[in-house]
Amino acid sequence: MKKKKTYIQESIIQVILALFASISILTTVGIVFSLMFESVIFFNEVSIIEFFTTIRWAPVFDPPSFGVLPLISGTLLIAVLSSMVSLPLGLGSAIYLSEFASSKARKLIKPILELLAGVPSIVYGYFALTFITPLLRTFLPQTEIFNALSASIAVGIMTLPMVASLSEDAMMAVPNSIRQGAYALGSTQLEVSTHVIVPAAFSGIASSFVLAISRAIGETMIVAIAAGQTPSMALNPLGSIQTMTGFMVNMALGDIQQGSIEFKTVFVVGMVLFVITLIMNLIAKKIIARNREVYA
Repeated sequence: MKKKKTYIQESIIQVILALFASISILTTVGIVFSLMFESVIFFNEVSIIEFFTTIRWAPVFDPPSFGVLPLISGTLLIAVLSSMVSLPLGLGSAIYLSEFASSKARKLIKPILELLAGVPSIVYGYFALTFITPLLRTFLPQTEIFNALSASIAVGIMTLPMVASLSEDAMMAVPNSIRQGAYALGSTQLEVSTHVIVPAAFSGIASSFVLAISRAIGETMIVAIAAGQTPSMALNPLGSIQTMTGFMVNMALGDIQQGSIEFKTVFVVGMVLFVITLIMNLIAKKIIARNREVYA
């Protein structure tokens, strides 16, 4: 009887845990279904060739134009520029915390660094608009009030703790025997850090890079506040641009009729954003699987 009671309890717990796990799957399926449903209706009215090949995005103008390339280029510009801030600074911070900092310094610096991750993105947006942009205009007077560079710097600062924390955890997971072996061969501390530890922790570092870039691609409030609302293919970091998420915010705040073609653009742009993020994660999984190191 006792074994039977234990078996029943474990079965119930297993079902409950499986239900919890299925919630995330069902949520993802629901999101994809809603995006695909509205996207199919959109492409019944707008040519998919026009959507992906033309370079003018003006869905609320008369006549309307539905070329999504300016939004994609603006999103990728923010992702690239922010990565130039967060990836090297984050990796450098992780190397210092893992290999050079004392235990006391690590306990002090890491919580302060991770505190940046707790700052709301809208605060970063106003920080970019009221501090970074005036600073840029001091050195580059041609910088517009709303520009891609200040938004990218703010996004890079916001994603920096993610890169630093995850990369540092990956490097700390490398067995100390590998470090000692490299030192025994006459390597310096810098050589051990950059030529031994970083390659050994590459899968974890790559994961942090992908998460940071994905976060930059999906960032909303910073780009909505600081980057502007001008869809452009110019790729000028000092000028105003519009990203996919920025457009979605702008449309959500606007007075558009539900069910109209303008309303459906929000869903189709969201679907494009979802596909880009999915492709990035699939590529990252292959890179990580190929370079993953397993230590006993």
